[in-house]
Amino acid sequence: MADKKGKRPFLWIIVGLIFVGLLGFGGTGLTGNVRTIGSVGDKDITVASYQQALQQQLRALQAQFGSPVSFQQALQLGVDQTAQSQLILGRALDHEATELGVSIGDERVRDEILNEPSFRGGSGNFNRESYRAALQQAGLNENEYENGIREDSSRALLQGAVVGGVPTVDIFADTVVKYMGEQRSITWATVTADMLTGPVPGATEADVQAYYDANPDNFTTSETREITFAWITPSMIRDTVEVSDSDVEALYNERIEEFVIPERRLVERLAYVDEAKAQEAKARLDSGDATFEQLVEERGLSLSDVDLGDVDRDTLGEAGDTVFNAQPGDVLGPFPNTIGSAIYRMNAVLAAQETPLEEAAQQLRDELANTLAARQINQNAEQYIDLLAGGATLETLVEQTGLELGTISWEEGSTDDIAAYERFRAAAAGVSEGDFPELVELADGGVFALRLDGITPPTLQPLDDVRDEVGRQWQEQARQDAIIARAEEIAADITAETDFTTLELEPLVEANLDRRSFVEGTPPDFNETMFDMVVGEARVLDTVDRAIILRVDSIAPPDPEGEQTVAQIQSLSESTSAGIAQDIFAAYADILVQNADVNINQATVNAVHAQLQ
Repeated sequence: MADKKGKRPFLWIIVGLIFVGLLGFGGTGLTGNVRTIGSVGDKDITVASYQQALQQQLRALQAQFGSPVSFQQALQLGVDQTAQSQLILGRALDHEATELGVSIGDERVRDEILNEPSFRGGSGNFNRESYRAALQQAGLNENEYENGIREDSSRALLQGAVVGGVPTVDIFADTVVKYMGEQRSITWATVTADMLTGPVPGATEADVQAYYDANPDNFTTSETREITFAWITPSMIRDTVEVSDSDVEALYNERIEEFVIPERRLVERLAYVDEAKAQEAKARLDSGDATFEQLVEERGLSLSDVDLGDVDRDTLGEAGDTVFNAQPGDVLGPFPNTIGSAIYRMNAVLAAQETPLEEAAQQLRDELANTLAARQINQNAEQYIDLLAGGATLETLVEQTGLELGTISWEEGSTDDIAAYERFRAAAAGVSEGDFPELVELADGGVFALRLDGITPPTLQPLDDVRDEVGRQWQEQARQDAIIARAEEIAADITAETDFTTLELEPLVEANLDRRSFVEGTPPDFNETMFDMVVGEARVLDTVDRAIILRVDSIAPPDPEGEQTVAQIQSLSESTSAGIAQDIFAAYADILVQNADVNINQATVNAVHAQLQ
């Protein structure tokens, strides 16, 4: 008895400590006494700032997905870690600024407060009562708010000091822009089989055997998977679904913009920030000193860059009425727009189109039937899953439901029948022998389950089975080799002054090509080869079934004083310097966080999470 009595004071102490802890923390969450979730050095991370960071991350997720996201789902996506990392980084910078003695004076803080619009009264001047009320509503006192201003400003000063010494990279930008802007003018021609001086001999038995031995992959079958599947799609049961006329009419009215299309125009718009330059451009057009295409090219643009496509009257704003009353080919304006002024070229009239309900009804009825059929399949999916989970074979599943049974010899690249569905192809590629069938949803609302019955590995086909194909491929290769040899023979006589027509070639001349240019009818390595050549040089390029002879006629660097070149160098220099500065600051911040004394109270963090769920 004496021992039990002696232990009571100790037990009461433990109970008292628990009680005090609950007073500060709250039995089910946070109370006003718990204000921080942790600290970085001598800088606290407040509960309020953590809650705010979580809310910001949650809103960002919802904007990204375009639908509501629960806090529990957000936690699974790591919003808590992201929010904590942001706050830890910020407080690490604040701690470093304090250690370095970086701060701003009271006068700067005063100016920030006086310039804050939400602290002004009815007269438009700073009002202390408005100041106090706004802080109270935000859950802050004057000291906390003013300290926040100091810390924000000090953090900005520290960041500026770290990245402020990053030099511009004009030399780098100048080199890249000149490299990308360098141009070639070329002459090229095609050499085909009809330009050969003699026939290509047929393949001997030795040729066939040698080609077969050298190219086994050409005659090896792909891995084949024998698969049994059970499936059902909306199109299979669409005819069994009833759709009312009223539902068809309601869908027609809901999507009326698809069936009643107003008159439209095909329009190009060339915009100018400076209205005076737009007026000058239009004057040059009117006087015949320039064409619309030339004005576009002068801006460093292409016609595709200024093409608005087909637009309605409202889309054109103030230019709408004038453009819609113009004739095809008319250039109009300038008219004001969101970035300045623009001139417009109207290229074609697209008449209004109207599809009456009677013509659209069948299409809409089929769509509604598909939707209802997909819904029916979804409602029955639980039954299919239960049967499979209970050990039912695909054959049993088909017997007890409306699914259909099928088989397929599937190999990579198969797209026939059910293999047209991407999810089936993925499942077929990943299934192993012995796997239990699982229900998988298809993109159109259908479902399937599959079973792997066997695998035939890649197999080299016997020569006797593919002899004709081997001979055909050998003949194609021999003909192409002969074409390349003939092209090399012709190219050997080409100099910088050679007229291609004297060599019975049909020359094509291309001017001012840069590294991003595309010349139709040329192989993928055409540009790379062209920019590896010197003036007057001729080379032969292989294009599988013909050859190309290419000669470089001239090389032109970009105009160093040109408006476009100067703008590109400046833009690249600024973006590169900004990227370097960002990388430097990120490395600096990482070191600060690694060296900081970071303490996070997980119990408090959990309590914040509990309040938000």
